[in-house]
Amino acid sequence: MIVEFHFDFGSPNAYLSHRAIPSIEKRTGVKFTYVPVLIGGVFKATGNASPAVTLQGIKNKGEYQNVEMERFLNKHNITDYNRNPFFPVNTLQVMRGAIFAQTQDYYERYIHEIYQHMWCEPKKMDEPDIIRTAFEESGLPAAAIFEGMQDPIIKQTLIDNTNRSVEMGAFGSPTFFVENEIFFGKDKLIDVEDEIIKNN
Repeated sequence: MIVEFHFDFGSPNAYLSHRAIPSIEKRTGVKFTYVPVLIGGVFKATGNASPAVTLQGIKNKGEYQNVEMERFLNKHNITDYNRNPFFPVNTLQVMRGAIFAQTQDYYERYIHEIYQHMWCEPKKMDEPDIIRTAFEESGLPAAAIFEGMQDPIIKQTLIDNTNRSVEMGAFGSPTFFVENEIFFGKDKLIDVEDEIIKNN
């Protein structure tokens, strides 16, 4: 069974989904495939925008989103989440880094570490010097990853992933696909799990 998680490090809701996924994998025995996409490209292709933009000027909606997030944090016992004061962060470089890491033996560790630097110990992860320091602090091969980020094949793969995600029906992140069924948002993880169980 193919279960895909289309993610961008810049989405706090994708990060929270990432934290909830291991429990679903344990309960179902099905591994999620993490697919790096560029959320800015998804937004541009679909006419969508970041919640940082879409929530502006709507009375009570932003406040409700905060309530919903607190509920999710409590439900999943996530205690180390911190809002990134630099949000929104341009994640182009670290998403290219994710594509490169897929070709190496540290992809899962890369994902974990970048999420830590984005949403646990928040940094401005769109500045090269800060990214490089974060890699080094995490024990990741900074020089190799930076070189990989510039590879035309790596760049094109991120574009292709993003285009494919849109073609499959995505309009933001987190988006999940269980075979051909699409689910959007961290609150749909319960439905994702139900779909996995139904098809497993």
